[in-house]
Amino acid sequence: MTGREPLHAASQAPGAEPEGLDVWLRRVSLGRQDAFDHVYAEISGPVYGLATRILRDPAQAEEVAQEVLVEVWRQASRFDPARGSARAWVMTIAHRRSVDRVRAEQAAADRQERNARETAPMLPEEDVAEAVEGRLERQRLRRCMGGLTDLQRESVTLAYYSGYTYQQVAELLGAPLGTVKTRMRDGLARLRDCLGVGR
Repeated sequence: MTGREPLHAASQAPGAEPEGLDVWLRRVSLGRQDAFDHVYAEISGPVYGLATRILRDPAQAEEVAQEVLVEVWRQASRFDPARGSARAWVMTIAHRRSVDRVRAEQAAADRQERNARETAPMLPEEDVAEAVEGRLERQRLRRCMGGLTDLQRESVTLAYYSGYTYQQVAELLGAPLGTVKTRMRDGLARLRDCLGVGR
């Protein structure tokens, strides 16, 4: 399709009846640029309006309208007046193109969502439940550990998280072994109560 020329009033004889879109479309099929200018001027607005109503996006509607008009230029010879008016033919193309664009956009969105799901690490339902439960348990444990005295907390942490013996804990903390054992026993009892273990 070449650039459109300005509309020429001389394309119709003075005093003649206005020619319908069907006639102009047949002339487009013969490759007449002036005929396409006439069809474009008459139909581009309705085509854009229909595309906008379906797509609800002015930029995409404009793209689709251009595609429709290019198709009208290239496929004008396929218009059959016995099957309906030229306007109905063009608007059918516009409707089909618009719906195709909606479907393409939806398919692209579905692909992106599917790709995101496929690339994300997928855990079985049981693993998800365990991960959530483990995270909640860790949060509860941190909260309960915060309720211990410093000596209790340090003793429990060194013995149960770092693997030190009671004697090593006592040496590291510079406290008598008996004191460390007592503090640790008291600390573990408080943790059990806080966590609800053994209830």
